[in-house]
Amino acid sequence: MGDKKRLIIKLSGEALMGNQGRSIDPLRVKEIAEEIKAAHDLSMFEIGVIVGGGNIWRGKMASEMGMERSSADYMGMIATIMNALALQNGLESIGVETRAMTSLNIPQVAEPYIRRKAISNLQKGMVVIFGGGTGNPYFSTDTTSALRAAEIGARTILMAKNGTDGVYNNDPKNGNGAKKYDTLTHHEVLEKRLNVMDSTAAALCKDNEIEIVVFDMNVEGNIKRAALGENIGTIIR
Repeated sequence: MGDKKRLIIKLSGEALMGNQGRSIDPLRVKEIAEEIKAAHDLSMFEIGVIVGGGNIWRGKMASEMGMERSSADYMGMIATIMNALALQNGLESIGVETRAMTSLNIPQVAEPYIRRKAISNLQKGMVVIFGGGTGNPYFSTDTTSALRAAEIGARTILMAKNGTDGVYNNDPKNGNGAKKYDTLTHHEVLEKRLNVMDSTAAALCKDNEIEIVVFDMNVEGNIKRAALGENIGTIIR
């Protein structure tokens, strides 16, 4: 790994939507790509990215259709691959060398996820986007982030939230004086059921001592600030 810090950036699928009501807004994708580029250009980090699929397909839609869970989850995995390709194109259009790797085998579209190949791509200075979730139903993209971080030796996950600037004890949108946490332990996240990520992902991070930084990605420059360790959200370690 050399002297570079290896990071995973976790983006929600909804972050790609912008304000136009589109599933994928090209202008918003370009803005996110610029934010990732700002961190990448520091030449201090090796960056992997995982994007959710909620802008295209959500489990609620599947349940309303009476769909079987596994089929619905595979559709969600395909949605994350679509987002990965959009982000790959956004990054490459501004000069960032990128590889999309997928846990589902779609060789015409992206490289298959192979751990050693992913690490090699990171070491060559590419931003690696992991699509397709874990490749298994019943696991979220939060769990994918924790799993990939553990596999490739990333010590930090930057959880870029869409309009939320950290972890609170209650929903801050309810106007009930919710308290924001500056720091938390993994144990507290699980014990207090703070819904930073699902319990499988949180336990994986705890067991593998992976730091999580929760911050608002809608503030310009925040991905770079979070990567540099500035106090802009909630740090879980």
